[in-house]
Amino acid sequence: MSEAYQPRGMYFEEFEVGQRFISAGRTITESDIVAFAGLSGDYNQIHTDAEFSKGTPYGQRIAHGLLVTSIASGLVTQSGLIEGTVIAFREIDQWKFTRPVFIGDTVHVETEVVATKPLRRLGGGAVELTVSVVNQRQEVVMKGVWKVLIASKAEA
Repeated sequence: MSEAYQPRGMYFEEFEVGQRFISAGRTITESDIVAFAGLSGDYNQIHTDAEFSKGTPYGQRIAHGLLVTSIASGLVTQSGLIEGTVIAFREIDQWKFTRPVFIGDTVHVETEVVATKPLRRLGGGAVELTVSVVNQRQEVVMKGVWKVLIASKAEA
């Protein structure tokens, strides 16, 4: 007999305003950019054309902002914080792309719980997190607020 999957993530009742979490890092590669361009259809030259990009203010190709946002979501999930307990990613608010992310940059995610709201009819509650994506130079490259619906702990 096999055992049921046991989520690693925190349940709604375990989140408290003021809690802070830091994810592992992830290096952005050229392969990431090429794969995301193919997946999204966004072949903008600033992402895909090295010669064109030399003439831009950045002097080189930059990662798609939405690629890095997606990687940030994955880093938060991989940290175990919401793995198996997130019901829905409900909202991104006040999202700002503050610095470019280059091929070879390593980013991690820093989150802080700023609000919680029980939503029993949905089986959990809303957790509001401030989110900062930070590069290897400790520069914030994007930031904003994520609102996620997290499952409640099953009653025994």
